[in-house]
Amino acid sequence: MIDIQYILSSFLLLISGALVMWMACGFSMLEAGLVRVRSVTSILKKNVLLYSTACIAFMIGGYSIMYGPIVDGGSSGAANFFFQVVFVATAASIISGTIAERMKLWPFIFFVGILSLFIYPIQGSWTWGGGFLSEWGFSDFAGSTIVHSVGGWAALAGAILLGARKGRYENGVVNQKGFEPSSLALATLGTFILWLGWFGFNGGSQLAMASMTDINAISQVFTNTNIAAAAGAIVAAILSQLLYKSVSLTLVLNGALAGLVSITAGPDYSTMPIAALIGAIGAVLMTIAVPMFDRFKVDDPVGALSVHLVAGIWGTLAVGVFKPEVSILTQLQGVGVIGAFVFIASFILWFILKKTVGIRYAS
Repeated sequence: MIDIQYILSSFLLLISGALVMWMACGFSMLEAGLVRVRSVTSILKKNVLLYSTACIAFMIGGYSIMYGPIVDGGSSGAANFFFQVVFVATAASIISGTIAERMKLWPFIFFVGILSLFIYPIQGSWTWGGGFLSEWGFSDFAGSTIVHSVGGWAALAGAILLGARKGRYENGVVNQKGFEPSSLALATLGTFILWLGWFGFNGGSQLAMASMTDINAISQVFTNTNIAAAAGAIVAAILSQLLYKSVSLTLVLNGALAGLVSITAGPDYSTMPIAALIGAIGAVLMTIAVPMFDRFKVDDPVGALSVHLVAGIWGTLAVGVFKPEVSILTQLQGVGVIGAFVFIASFILWFILKKTVGIRYAS
């Protein structure tokens, strides 16, 4: 019986990890579709190399900082490593979209290495590694903050130091001409791949599949994840029709993703109506945030900050709103501590790279 439990839980981590790894393809297609034609090859190179770099760096020392040595327990230690390492790569993928079309390749890859070796595992150890945030009662089931807003904070620091793409902001107006997406078909494909991969991202975070209780919990996570994404897409479509007199495909795609990010902190306790509400609010916030970042001339070609940072913060706070045993004050403290650490550490690293090797190419 113990062997069967071990096998099933390990199998969950391996299959879920494979689904999350497939999200690397989703990010690649989404970003390739939303950048200009001339930047497609560059963004694809970044995505392949960032995934590979994150895996190697996390193997070298990131995992041990976050969790200690790789050991077998209720499941295979190797399976657990695989499941955790693909989360690191997800955080790095978020950065790739925000700094697209003006970031040099090798400084970016170096940043991803340091993020995966130190920045991500240090903050992750505070909650998932049993650290002080866990003791405070901070709750983030699958990583609205620990993964998504971490990627968002690191990306925001980079975008500020990089500056906008040339010609993007002229006379206080966002210039759309010359910045048309290369392929909305690719962007849509990427979104559906991410949607699929998210079932592994959230479902696998149950970390066990050895009992009826576990499989019921995983089923609930799957359904809540799906409903939050659907609600996010619909709400984004309605808002874009009301605000811009037509349904924007890019907003619909990002609405679905904002719903997914929002539910990631708490897909385990929600009912489907609450999950739909959380996803819908995430889409509203994303729709508001996109022009807000443009107003501050923070150039984000794919809207990753609005999706992963803003919706990630909301999703984490939503746990404190809808889960009675979790304090929203504790959630706010966790968001603040992690956000401050990641933003400051990332800003310092980006700044050092900027002053030494340079981080921007002419674009």
